[in-house]
Amino acid sequence: MTALIYCPFPDAENAERVGRALIEEGLVACINIGAPMRSVFAWDGRMDEGEEIPCLLKTSSEALDRAVARLETLHPYEAPAIMGWHCDAAGAATKGWLGAL
Repeated sequence: MTALIYCPFPDAENAERVGRALIEEGLVACINIGAPMRSVFAWDGRMDEGEEIPCLLKTSSEALDRAVARLETLHPYEAPAIMGWHCDAAGAATKGWLGAL
């Protein structure tokens, strides 16, 4: 089975560094690093805003929890927003690719 992880980063350099580490460790097969987006969020009891880089990481269901835990330790934010979920459907080639993790 396949899984995805969504996580924003402060910049593309950090996203790529963390993504490469997770790939090298065999926890994810790919990271898609998006274009900058504007974020408005509540933090420490106040509203804040900034620019972030959205990322989507592809992994297997079996590696999902380990990938999320490792991502949390590698991420530069004090409390990163990391959300992972199991996919209901995937193509046969994708299942094979991610199932090899």
